[in-house]
Amino acid sequence: MQTSCKLSNVAKNYLNTFHCILDEMIQNMTEAELNNSISYNFIVQMIPHHQAAIEMSHNLLQYTTYIPLQDIACNMIEEQTKSIEAMQEIQCACSIRKNCSQDLCLYQRRMDQIMQNMFSKMSSTPDTNQINADFIREMIPHHIGAIEMSKTTLQYDICPQLKPILDNIITCQEKGIRKMRHLLHQSGR
Repeated sequence: MQTSCKLSNVAKNYLNTFHCILDEMIQNMTEAELNNSISYNFIVQMIPHHQAAIEMSHNLLQYTTYIPLQDIACNMIEEQTKSIEAMQEIQCACSIRKNCSQDLCLYQRRMDQIMQNMFSKMSSTPDTNQINADFIREMIPHHIGAIEMSKTTLQYDICPQLKPILDNIITCQEKGIRKMRHLLHQSGR
């Protein structure tokens, strides 16, 4: 946690909750029980990733009065809830699709790199009294991580039911990044 100024009680409450959610996401993603199915492994690591975005959005909604960001957070909750439900629905069937050990090793090595980069960027965002800007700076690397994880997964032999979910994650999160960058640019932060 990098603090660049004296924090208000509101900012402290927001940031403390954010860091708790982030720590739980990191633990759940890194400790997920993996098997010999890339499709299954993606699902068990992406569900806690999406769950964290939902919780982070709920956290923001307790404090922000900025309507464009409220809209983004509400949309994120809706999209990622649907995505979790879709992944849970196919999880069992996707676990049947097995991959060779070489692909599993290459895949997981790349996924670990993506996750570590995302964790590092999310953990090192400066903590300020500007909750709206903080949320955007925290969420952009979170979205980038999901996009990179999805694109990596698409390079392998995966369960056909997973592909439209991956495509949707990429599309929705790229759109979300554009919207958040636009808001950050508008605010001059």
